[in-house]
Amino acid sequence: MLKQLVNSYSSQFLSRWVILLGDIVTVGFSFLFAYFIWFKFSLAAFDSAAVLIQLSITALIYTIFFFITRSYSGILRHTGLFDAFLILKAVSLSLGVLFVINIMYYALGKEDVFRIPYSILIIQFLLSLFFLIGSRVMVKVVFLQITRQFTKEKIPVVIYGAGSAGMLTKNALIKDRVYRYEVVAYIDDNPSKVRKSIEGIPVVNQYRALRTSYINRHGIKQLIIAIQGIHPEKKKKIVEAGLDLHLDVKVVPSIDSWINGELSTHQLRRVKIEELLERETIQLDNKNIYREVSNKVIMITGGAGSIGSEIARQILNYSPKRLIIIDQAESPIYDLQFEINNDGKFAKELNKIEFIVASVKDKFRMDNIFSIYKPDIIYHAAAYKHVPLMEQNPYEALMINIFGTKVIADLSVKYKVDKFVMVSTDKAVNPTNIMGASKRIAEIYIQSIQTCPPKEGCSTKFVTTRFGNVLGSNGSVVPLFRKQIESGGPVTVTHKDITRYFMTIPEACNLVLEAGAMGDGADIFVFDMGEPIRIYDMAKKMIRLYGFSNGDIEIIETGLRPGEKLYEELLTSSENTLPTHHPKIMRAEVSTLTNKQICKYFDELSELVIEADHFSLVAKMKQIVPEFISNNSVYEKLDVKK
Repeated sequence: MLKQLVNSYSSQFLSRWVILLGDIVTVGFSFLFAYFIWFKFSLAAFDSAAVLIQLSITALIYTIFFFITRSYSGILRHTGLFDAFLILKAVSLSLGVLFVINIMYYALGKEDVFRIPYSILIIQFLLSLFFLIGSRVMVKVVFLQITRQFTKEKIPVVIYGAGSAGMLTKNALIKDRVYRYEVVAYIDDNPSKVRKSIEGIPVVNQYRALRTSYINRHGIKQLIIAIQGIHPEKKKKIVEAGLDLHLDVKVVPSIDSWINGELSTHQLRRVKIEELLERETIQLDNKNIYREVSNKVIMITGGAGSIGSEIARQILNYSPKRLIIIDQAESPIYDLQFEINNDGKFAKELNKIEFIVASVKDKFRMDNIFSIYKPDIIYHAAAYKHVPLMEQNPYEALMINIFGTKVIADLSVKYKVDKFVMVSTDKAVNPTNIMGASKRIAEIYIQSIQTCPPKEGCSTKFVTTRFGNVLGSNGSVVPLFRKQIESGGPVTVTHKDITRYFMTIPEACNLVLEAGAMGDGADIFVFDMGEPIRIYDMAKKMIRLYGFSNGDIEIIETGLRPGEKLYEELLTSSENTLPTHHPKIMRAEVSTLTNKQICKYFDELSELVIEADHFSLVAKMKQIVPEFISNNSVYEKLDVKK
């Protein structure tokens, strides 16, 4: 019965005019109470007629300032510091005006009924302030206590961070009407805060709170990280400590994503696996990139993909003269166009952007685009990247990854593009699949152009960037694992021992821009990918991040897919690296073919494409890239030594 009553009235709010009337009555009561206090609760000691006149004047002045400050317009159950400030402002201004009236009468030497003793005014001011704010706080507390009685379950939590974000998080938890959160403690690394309390909640250090005995004693179920701008490595340690204690770990989003500047429990989110793989923020040479990109016509192929779209977003921060975004996929490029057009931070750049649907393998279409826009710098991110699919469709891998790259590279030379930056992959190193081999052939071709004699008119600088898997990109295991976990499992991995290098999308694109700016021709830049990560361990960690125990969702090995290998490499055994000025970028020393040699191979590939014989195509690729040894593929028979 009580629950139904609360639910029926919880969505209704008291009229502001009723609140205003209540505030005026409170002021009147405070005035009369002040007189009683002043005259020691003796009714015979003061003139009731004069008091009523003074009460009317006082109430009128307070009412005027209530209207001016709109202190009555707040919702009582959501009273906060701002509401208290408005009340303080209204009663302070009222007191000031009443003081001025008194001073005027004293200055004129008049004894009048309108003169109110200063002591009564001060007592009345203090009483009004107490009752006006106190009544609101009481309503808020009572409402919260009643509604919390009907929440689903009690959830004890600890909040990591005893700063302003931590306190706002606590307030949001208390207001939640679905779950009854109980904040057991704040955890903080500041020794001056430890062993103190905030609003009755103790502040403890992590060594005490993140212990099995403490967690079990208080029945803690959730750990909420409420530190803005926390260092990735520190966040990783906190999250892993929470996971080891079988806690549901959540994080408070950045302040700029709060709804109307306020935090609610719905905005608390689970930790993403990407956050555990984040490293220290990359320090970019922004001046160098700005000099490279500013006031230039930039073209991005594959511009609607994971890497291409992020390069586009970052390029817009460096004031390009024009940005040409090309992709053959209609829906993704439309989505990117919609996103950029509706992002306020790009408002000044919108007239500089062109979105073009086109395929890089269409030489005539691309020639027309080059002739119209005459790009200064090209970021070539267009490529097919799905290993098993390309193993089944070698024709498309060749047409896009090899001949598509050739089209863009040749047009770059023809139209005297300043710089061509190609996005490659670690799968091009000792490739075991068609996708990796096709990217390696593309690398060889663009390097060979740079070796052409100057008299042949090649002024374009060709740069290749080579890195591993990108978290969250199209084809990444992370979105797949998320879907499998959210559907209740099982989670599938191809092999228990398979490892991969990983980077976040922004990190990879930052380094592409940096490497592109430092390249001076025929360079292959290799990125510092950190340590390789075991995919099986990543799957287990993601399951725990979703609040499950590893036994709750099964992990199944499905076997290596066609063309897949257990581990990736960034360099072949015959390649070495040289340092650059950037600690995360190395220059690879790579052997290559002459342009004449690779063009001969391309002519032979072109003839085989027409014949549509997949085995002949792959055999020719193996001839161009001798280290291409197929793995778990129908093309392994081509590697049998005679």
